[in-house]
Amino acid sequence: MKIAVATSDQVNADHFGRAKGFAIYQWDGDEIEFVEYIPTNINPEEKHQWHKGLSILGDCEVIIAAQAGMKAKYGIKKANLKLVEEEGTVEEVLERFIKHEKFMSNL
Repeated sequence: MKIAVATSDQVNADHFGRAKGFAIYQWDGDEIEFVEYIPTNINPEEKHQWHKGLSILGDCEVIIAAQAGMKAKYGIKKANLKLVEEEGTVEEVLERFIKHEKFMSNL
């Protein structure tokens, strides 16, 4: 499963539409591996740029962001992607997501 974490500084999870990029990870159910960082090329002066982020996520299945606006949530849902809103460092949000996914798969 490919997971995209919205992050501007590659350290902390960021707002989906304001993130300067996405850290992409591959998770096989056991190991998590960093794949790449993809910049969004957003203009910090403009609002409602969520579509720029969505357009570069290609084959990702999950997006983790500190938060997302209503329009972005609609676009993410329409693209059949799972949105997880979680605050913290990229490492922390990935760890919590994976822990939750493992727990839910064992119910």
